[in-house]
Amino acid sequence: MLNGLTGFSDAQTPDTRQDLTGLFTEKPQSGEVTMGENITFVAKVNAESLLKKPTVKWFKGKWMDLASKSGKHLQLKETYDRNTKVYTFEMQIIEAKANFAGAYRCEVASRNKFDSCNFDLTVHGEWPYYRKTSTDGNEDSGELDFSALLRKRAVQASSDPDVDVWKILSGAPASEYEKIAFQHGITDLRGMLKRLKKMKKEEKKSEAFLKKLDPAYQVTKGQKIKLAVEVANEDVEVKWLKNGQEIQPTGRYIFESVGNMRYLTINNCSLADDAAYCCIVGEEKCTTELFVKEPPVTIVKNLEDQMVMKGERVELECEVSEEGANVKWEKDGVELTRDESFKYRFKKDGCKHVLIINDASKEDCGHYKVKTNGGESMAELLVQGECRIADLTVKAKDQAVFKCEVSDENVKGTWYKNGVEVKADARINITHIGRIHKLTIDEVKPEDEGDYTFVPDGYAFNLSAKLNFLDPPKIHLDCMGRTSESTIIVVAGNKLRLDVPITGDPAPTVIWTKGEKVITEGDGRVHVETTKGHCIFTIEGAERQDEGIYSVVVRNPAGEDTADINVKVVDVPDPPQTPTIVSVGEDSCVVTWEPPLFDGGQPIIGYVLERKKIKSYRWMRLNFDPYPRTTYEARRMIEGVAYEMRVYAVNSIGMSRHSPASKSFVPVAPTSEPIGLCVDDVSDTSITLKWRRPEKIGAAELEGYGVEYCKEGSKCWSRPPASDEWIPAIDGLTDRTSMIVKNLTTGDKLQFRVRAYNMAGPSAPATLAQPVTIREIMQRPKIWLPRILRQTLIKKVGDTVNIVIPFQGKPRPKVTWSKDGEPLSPQFASVRNSEVDTILFIRKTERKHSGQYDLQVQIENVEDTAKVMLQIVDLPGPPEALKIVDIWGFNVALEWKPPKDNGNCEIVGYNIQKADKKTMEWYTVYEQYRRTNCVVSDLIMGNEYVFRVFSINLVGFSTEPCQTKDSVYIQKTGIVYKPPSYKEHDFSEAPKFTHPLMNRSVIAGYNATLSCSVRGIPKPKVTWYKNKMDITHEAKYRMLSKQGVLTLEIRKPCPFDGGVYMCKAVNDSGEDIVECKLEVRRKYPAWHTVGPVVVIFYSRLMNIHSNQINILSVFCLLLANLLSMHA
Repeated sequence: MLNGLTGFSDAQTPDTRQDLTGLFTEKPQSGEVTMGENITFVAKVNAESLLKKPTVKWFKGKWMDLASKSGKHLQLKETYDRNTKVYTFEMQIIEAKANFAGAYRCEVASRNKFDSCNFDLTVHGEWPYYRKTSTDGNEDSGELDFSALLRKRAVQASSDPDVDVWKILSGAPASEYEKIAFQHGITDLRGMLKRLKKMKKEEKKSEAFLKKLDPAYQVTKGQKIKLAVEVANEDVEVKWLKNGQEIQPTGRYIFESVGNMRYLTINNCSLADDAAYCCIVGEEKCTTELFVKEPPVTIVKNLEDQMVMKGERVELECEVSEEGANVKWEKDGVELTRDESFKYRFKKDGCKHVLIINDASKEDCGHYKVKTNGGESMAELLVQGECRIADLTVKAKDQAVFKCEVSDENVKGTWYKNGVEVKADARINITHIGRIHKLTIDEVKPEDEGDYTFVPDGYAFNLSAKLNFLDPPKIHLDCMGRTSESTIIVVAGNKLRLDVPITGDPAPTVIWTKGEKVITEGDGRVHVETTKGHCIFTIEGAERQDEGIYSVVVRNPAGEDTADINVKVVDVPDPPQTPTIVSVGEDSCVVTWEPPLFDGGQPIIGYVLERKKIKSYRWMRLNFDPYPRTTYEARRMIEGVAYEMRVYAVNSIGMSRHSPASKSFVPVAPTSEPIGLCVDDVSDTSITLKWRRPEKIGAAELEGYGVEYCKEGSKCWSRPPASDEWIPAIDGLTDRTSMIVKNLTTGDKLQFRVRAYNMAGPSAPATLAQPVTIREIMQRPKIWLPRILRQTLIKKVGDTVNIVIPFQGKPRPKVTWSKDGEPLSPQFASVRNSEVDTILFIRKTERKHSGQYDLQVQIENVEDTAKVMLQIVDLPGPPEALKIVDIWGFNVALEWKPPKDNGNCEIVGYNIQKADKKTMEWYTVYEQYRRTNCVVSDLIMGNEYVFRVFSINLVGFSTEPCQTKDSVYIQKTGIVYKPPSYKEHDFSEAPKFTHPLMNRSVIAGYNATLSCSVRGIPKPKVTWYKNKMDITHEAKYRMLSKQGVLTLEIRKPCPFDGGVYMCKAVNDSGEDIVECKLEVRRKYPAWHTVGPVVVIFYSRLMNIHSNQINILSVFCLLLANLLSMHA
């Protein structure tokens, strides 16, 4: 299929894109979208008449399948409505880009049916760089390049908007492409080359055509189509070809020339006009394809219902819209054919189609349907034979009427009951009106039940019917109602079978229901069955949801009866809730749990508990008799071992499944009390306490410490102390062995204690020997200078300096920093002080930060001081006055002076390097050289050298070297070597094909390739021709070249693509060509290949001579050719 299908009609220019088979109920429409917004295309297909689920494909351009491009910017969806039997297919484009614009196509297929629809997408807005893969220069065609959606690749021409990079690239040689791309920030070289190639292609325009033919046209059979092309020269003559053959003007083919426009009009299009058309102007041509579709055949006149007598002739007639159309006849959904007895005959008369049935019988009754590819019609046929009587079922005192219709109103007859003639009386009335014979019985009694027969006079057959007397139904069941005495109890998992006796004539129908749900007969777990005199209700493996009220209704024409049965299903209880460990001891724990949500319909007797070690798989039962309560103390456990607990519930039916296991727990005892509790510091509002870990921790981890205090005079000072008077110092626990208790009242006398906590709870408290009075204690100031700061601190320029110096003193001392006797400025360095230390911070050091820093800590008249030496070092400057002192043999003596700037630290050496003046590659001669003069030896005669020196200090090499102003040439003596001259060899070679093209025969619709190989120096230029016409720029072909192997790929060839293909290779030394023939065959069975194989196999089986095999093979080939020509 091709996009851009257009055409012309008689009066106007309609869209010729029509349904091929009418599968679409809603087609995707062309749309417009702004760049960055979303758009959705919808297609709907009615699947009511389809035998298989339809498959849909979405295409961009000619053949790009979008199914593989689903992702961030493209989503394909499919839904199905079971009520309307309509499939909805959606293609959603998200955040549209400019390169999404173009022609799209939607194709739907189901078995032998196919349909397609074309639509366009227009994207508004500008986008600087996008690519279309169109090769025919048509703006509306081409493939959507989704590669940009899969990899984010920004191709920016330049940061300067005034520079047109593509203009620069188009005028530059190929050798400069990489340099220009690097200068302007283009990283995708492959994408850049593709775009340049496309730009060069777009510059080449057709000289003969201003507007070429559209890629394809489509027209309905019987209509006309106009193909239009615009030429550059209005006086030029054009030729029109059909499948390569020139078209001569006739009544059907009309040529028109209006200015620069040239038209080809095809009237009354037929299927033979479905072909490839070509317009030739001089050496140029443009091609298109014309698709002719048949209109659907509709039914103009529908079939009519008929009723005939047995043995008569039946003719079912309909009329269709087109003569000679094929129709299909069906009877009750089964296709009718001409059988051996010629039961059915099919007749065609122009647009009329007739189905003839000779000698109609009862078997011919039914629904007859005629079908076309555009519609269908159905009618019902009824065949009546001799008269018949229907059986009657009546209640007491009702009226019974037997009615018989005969074919002739003159036919008389007699009524019989059980072989005895029926006589008319006050209750029985016998009438004969026309062809109708009636026997009427008023106020029917039980004795009227029997077989009634009507015997026509003069005929050797009779008609019989039965009169049935109705008896109301009755249910005979003792356990009816909803009381506890009438409840049927069944244990879950057991089978429940209720055999309910019932009576009634005729046999009543039985309906079992539970609530509003009807229980049907079948093989399910809950099912019912009805036998004579009984209805049986069965539950296989009763479950909890089977519990409830079941209703049984018996009904016949005489009445109905109802009964309710209450079924209760009892079961083991649900498992209890997850148990919770309340507390643990050294070898015990207390566990509690919640009762189960459902007791199984019986009271809970008790519970059974189990425990296991975490690392074990064996559960051990703790009690064998049901435990009645929901709290249990488990003993005899090992301290330090992790356990789990679970619980079972027990009722009279049995034991439940186990509950979920509890959280793991460890039986542990509390730790011993903390040791060494003492006061570390006291202020006016706080106190600092310290202690050590308990000596005995136990098996459980230590969770933390709790600190408490109480005031003097409270109950905690009594013996024994009252626990409710202790005040927690903090909320929760602390894991440290020290604490500062703040916000205390000055002068209070407090007692403190500390307890250790683990899983088992708090330990015994550790208490201070005596109470503490909250009051500040005087302490002399003291600086604790770190050892590393007692010597000079060396830092590089740009490093960060963070000096932390702790001190002590109470109350809080005053801290002062100075540098070289001057107060320290906040802009020069940052200082942060706390109660226990001071920090000197320099974010980025410079040379000026070097010097002595003095720290003073003072409380009133008492002070303490310390000093810190800071040295900021940098790279040294280059050495000075490097000169060449002497030259002898292979040696050079150098001398220089130390650098003026040593980087604020000692020069530790010099790095001497030499370089050959030809290559200027530097090589190190001496590293870490201490002196300011040296001798460079082992120089090479005939080379010219220069030298340079770097200075080195603690930081590193100087940024710039000191280089000698003059070079040194090492003299050499000897004979000058003159190399011989040789004539340059000519390696050029004319092109030559080392492997020719081979003749090929391929099947239409499958990709084909032609291959050959060529050699030549320089690399020859290769051109492909079809029928001596250049096909280099044809989109249908793809040319590949790799290591001298040339390949021509033909995408889905058709018979029109057959012909002579030529490959031509040209370079400066000459040229060479090679040809082959390509035959494109239509899709039909390959009889000519199957025949010889069968012959060879049969000959080997029968031991036939080889000469006889050749004769048989030739015969099979001739037979296959005849069959293919016939097909």
